[in-house]
Formats: sequence, structure tokens, C-alpha cells
Amino acid sequence: MTPSSSFAPSAEDHKAVAVDYFKRLDTGRDLLDLFDEEAYVCFPKHVPARGIEEVRRLFTDIGALFTSIVHEIPYLNYITEGEFLVVEGFTHGVLADGTAWHAGQSLGGRFCNVFQIRDGKIHRLFIYLDPDYGDADTERFPWLRS
Repeated sequence: MTPSSSFAPSAEDHKAVAVDYFKRLDTGRDLLDLFDEEAYVCFPKHVPARGIEEVRRLFTDIGALFTSIVHEIPYLNYITEGEFLVVEGFTHGVLADGTAWHAGQSLGGRFCNVFQIRDGKIHRLFIYLDPDYGDADTERFPWLRS
């Protein structure tokens, strides 16, 4: 490698950033240093966040929904392409109101995240999941009543 060439991170480097993100999220540790100052984050039913202060607010809002959350890291599926990493997996935990969920035992808890990681920082994160972890939205989805 010549001095002018840049280091190209591997898929394993990107996975390490994502795993660190999930571990910090699950343990309530600060995760903002994993994000670029101008990061863009989308979570369902929340205003998209751009920049570290809005990202902080988004995760504070989301964190208030839970007393615990666990991403089942050993069972994550990864797809990588350049700066992009797609992570699919399962969660379990307890909502702030005491409702427990466990993917595979309840309908909530399945997710897919799309990360764009550049220079070891998360530049873009789109979180795809059903935010109705407790299957409480029976008004719009009557099959949940049975």
C-alpha cells in the first residue's frame, strides 16, 4: 500500500462497529461516539435525526420505551457491500409499562438495520422494525385480538 492510498475497511470492521452499537444499546452505555457528527438516523414513527444532537434526542426518546432490550447478537445475519452493512435479527426485552416481548414467541422483536459506515463511524442508520413490540395495536390489526 502506498502512503497516499487509504485503508479500506473490511466487512469484519463494519460488523465490529455494528456489534459494538448493539452491545452499547443493550447495556445503556453511550453510543454517540460511534456516529459521525452529521449522522442521519431513521426510526419508525419518529422524526428522522440529522446531526449528533438530534441523534441523541432520538435515542433518548426511544430509550424511554424500554426497561430492557437485548439484541440476540450470536444469531444476527449480515450482508455487506462497500460502506453498507445490513443487519437482520431478533430482540427480546421489557417495555416501560412492563410488557415483555421475545421475537419468535411474540410478534415484536424482529428488525433489520441498514448502516452506512465510513472511516469507522456510522454516517447513516435506517432502523426497520414494527415499533409495536407488545402487539397492542389491535384497533388497526384485528387479528392480534385472538
